[in-house]
Amino acid sequence: MSVLLPNMADFDTIYELEEEEEEESEPVVRSQELPRPRDAPDPVAVRGAGHITVFGLSNKFDTEFPSVLTGKVAPEEFKTSISRVNACLRKNLPVNVKWLLCGCLCCCCTLGCSLWPVVCLNKRTRRSIQKLLEWENNRLYHKLGLHWKLSKRKCETSNMMEYVSI
Repeated sequence: MSVLLPNMADFDTIYELEEEEEEESEPVVRSQELPRPRDAPDPVAVRGAGHITVFGLSNKFDTEFPSVLTGKVAPEEFKTSISRVNACLRKNLPVNVKWLLCGCLCCCCTLGCSLWPVVCLNKRTRRSIQKLLEWENNRLYHKLGLHWKLSKRKCETSNMMEYVSI
């Protein structure tokens, strides 16, 4: 999707019409009208539904089909995509949890440096999910006019941040 913008040099230009001296009227001001971008619908957030969360990344996403996507994507395709993401999480997050427990136990002795492997593993997991979602986008969702991405959002129940698939 591309949006055409007018020449930026004329962006703030205001044109005044010449006033007739005989009439006492206010000057008429005209500005260029910009093309309106297409109205983008609100993003649909698929929240984490797992019982383990490591640095905001849940161990699985909810496979329930959102009613907002009805008519845009088949429920089977949605479930297949979420299942692929959940398989990636199922493969990577148990290792992250083990490193997190070891890091927490050794945190006092290492002055917090023992938590770096967990941070790096969590970053690697996020990257692999982002690559998977990009593959899904190229395979199907861009053809349907949709785009999936992993996004960081504030939790509804607390001030913590969580990753959701949009």
